[in-house]
Amino acid sequence: MRVVMFGYQTWGHRTLQALLASEHEVALAVTHPKSDHAYERIWSDSVADLAEEHGVPVILRDRPDDEELLHRLKAAEPDIIVATNWRTWIPPHVFDLPPHGTLNVHDSLLPAYAGFSPLIWALINGESEVGVTAHIMTEELDAGDIVLQRTVPVGPTDTATDLFHKTIELFGPITVDGLDLIASGRTDWIPQDRSKAGFFHKRSIEDSRIDWTWPARDIANLVRAQSDPYPNAFTFHRGERVRILSASTSKGRYGGTPGRIFIKEGDGVVIVAGADARHGRNPGLLIERVRTDDGIEFPAGEFFKTMGGYLTGRP
Repeated sequence: MRVVMFGYQTWGHRTLQALLASEHEVALAVTHPKSDHAYERIWSDSVADLAEEHGVPVILRDRPDDEELLHRLKAAEPDIIVATNWRTWIPPHVFDLPPHGTLNVHDSLLPAYAGFSPLIWALINGESEVGVTAHIMTEELDAGDIVLQRTVPVGPTDTATDLFHKTIELFGPITVDGLDLIASGRTDWIPQDRSKAGFFHKRSIEDSRIDWTWPARDIANLVRAQSDPYPNAFTFHRGERVRILSASTSKGRYGGTPGRIFIKEGDGVVIVAGADARHGRNPGLLIERVRTDDGIEFPAGEFFKTMGGYLTGRP
């Protein structure tokens, strides 16, 4: 089939690579300009550069809603549009333009985790598996019928970076396989159960701030989800920001006030956590490794030389 590609960052780059290596023809690539947003500087392989290397015309747009773009799309005469990690709304007169509409590829097991940063949110929430979904685009974002879906398990120590590397390998194959199914004449796609849908916003630095009233398990998940090269989960110690690089739940159960630097356990230091910490029935957060704002890393036992005092959400 003749394809127009809407894509951005490494997700779009991998998808375009697979399309270029397939029997399908890429007629045009549409991508976003480079961004200074913290999360969009990560995994930033260029769709534009790859397309140009292969002689594919490129259009740069923040939003795909102008007449010039529509004219170029019509002139390309696509059989289908493929969208991967496109960051703004695509209007119906664009996604319905080709005879086969638009195949959107999203890194979650839809209908769960529609929207932005699905791997990070899924890891924060302790999901046991993540994956990639190829679905037919509709006016409601990430809500169309499912063409293909593939899963990967979340290991007990997996970080968001680990899950990125696991799921990025699925993007090219699921796109090409989805196009092959559509080209074969299949239309028996699976409707999404909208009662199970959840839509998530873009992450920002504020979303990495640790709230010590969360259960220790959830804070440990946040630390795993905000692994390098993502902006790390952070807290404040004596007015200075401290990034938590590695943490887990403690073996012991500790009570008191959330945020209290309490006790050494093994090679780490336990921080009291949870809104109900006063009951002493829950584990604390065992911090193992930290990084200060000047980029220096410390084992927690070396950084927190004495027990007592509090970690806080603000200086």
